[in-house]
Amino acid sequence: MYMHEARFYTVEDEKTGDVRCNLCAHRCRIKDGRRGICGVRENRGGTLHSLVYGRLVSGNADPVEKKPLFHFHPGSLTWSIATVGCNFRCRHCQNFEISQSPARNHGAITGRETSPAAVVEAALATGCSSISYTYVEPTIFMEFALDCAELASKAGLENIFVSNGYTSEEASRAIAHFLGANNIDLKSFSDAFYRKICGARLQPVLDTIVLMKELGVWVEVTTLVIPGLNDSEAELADIAGFIAGVDRNIPWHVTRFHPTFELTDRPPTPAVTLRRARDAGLAAGLKYVYTGNLPGDDGENTFCPQCGSCLIERTGFISRQNGIREGACRNCGEKIAGAWDNAPSAPSPPFC
Repeated sequence: MYMHEARFYTVEDEKTGDVRCNLCAHRCRIKDGRRGICGVRENRGGTLHSLVYGRLVSGNADPVEKKPLFHFHPGSLTWSIATVGCNFRCRHCQNFEISQSPARNHGAITGRETSPAAVVEAALATGCSSISYTYVEPTIFMEFALDCAELASKAGLENIFVSNGYTSEEASRAIAHFLGANNIDLKSFSDAFYRKICGARLQPVLDTIVLMKELGVWVEVTTLVIPGLNDSEAELADIAGFIAGVDRNIPWHVTRFHPTFELTDRPPTPAVTLRRARDAGLAAGLKYVYTGNLPGDDGENTFCPQCGSCLIERTGFISRQNGIREGACRNCGEKIAGAWDNAPSAPSPPFC
């Protein structure tokens, strides 16, 4: 089996060879011959190895809006990569075929071997302006992500994490040096939800959101709204209040749930629930709140928080910029938080 020595671990017991993985908030103590919760980091004789370094199961050019990132170079393409494995066990995971692959396939590790240089070359060849570490939790292939991100930065590419936010502080600080943006899932504001539905805890996710902002990474937050589990008015208000307390400029994506994997007893999220969630975000003082997985809804568009002008119209993953010029609303001059390309704006009048 292909192995690459891991970073972010310590030897706990030299006699037994136990190690402590410090990559994520689980901080697994791993015995010799065993793996951590993610299923892709294995202790061999007191040395922790990544089993997925360079073992990619996906490489695609995606619209950056798919991550979803709405305030980070909209309209651009991002080269999206993933390995197998995850440090969560979400019962509603839409990518469970790869995220839970080791657990479902007796520990087997799949994926084609590649190099950081090849990833960067693929991004450039497909006209992408960034590389996204996504589809599964990218923390679990951190060593490869770090090597790719360093090369990508030198090549003029941005780096994006699409994360569950369970990264340890030390690993967060290491990758943040290269990250332009991080979309972090805030799946609930209930620790009980995290434990029962995801096999994790809430507080480390909150800590990562705060830390990434402090480290200067552009952060957007996504909440998949699941009927009967995290869609109460009180919980949505709590999530919105927390995000606003960190930074009112953080975009919040409230997205529609569809039954999948082990959570098929819930219906798709009603549109009215997503609009109620958006209202809760705006009421909490957030400047940018978006409805997701609801094509054609006005909640996909970006509006100026000062004058209400429509600035960006979206349909699915397609964006059309009309009202932002040099990072500000062309109507009233209000600064619009994010990373904007200096492409000329389309002429008035607004189209949304």
